[in-house]
Amino acid sequence: MKNNQATNLVSWDDHLDIKYGKVGTPSREKYEEDFESFKIGVLIQEARKLQNLTQEELAVKCGTTKNYISRIENNASDIRLSTLMRIIREGLGGHLKLSLEL
Repeated sequence: MKNNQATNLVSWDDHLDIKYGKVGTPSREKYEEDFESFKIGVLIQEARKLQNLTQEELAVKCGTTKNYISRIENNASDIRLSTLMRIIREGLGGHLKLSLEL
């Protein structure tokens, strides 16, 4: 563990290892999954605000509800890939780019 003795700081990776277990453990995998879901909501919210759209306006543009947009932004709802693509394409005028790590 990397620990700065003078300030008692712990690296972020070490913090995650302590709190959620090493990479590859079930608890760490769950954390990583949840974090990716959280990031999607934050990215949608930031893009919406950059375009000066309300949740209601975004919902109308992509054919969903304000409540659903709110749940996505607040990480309270799983989102289907097709719905995510529609929100980004029709609602925000963007393109979704995915990557796969093996």
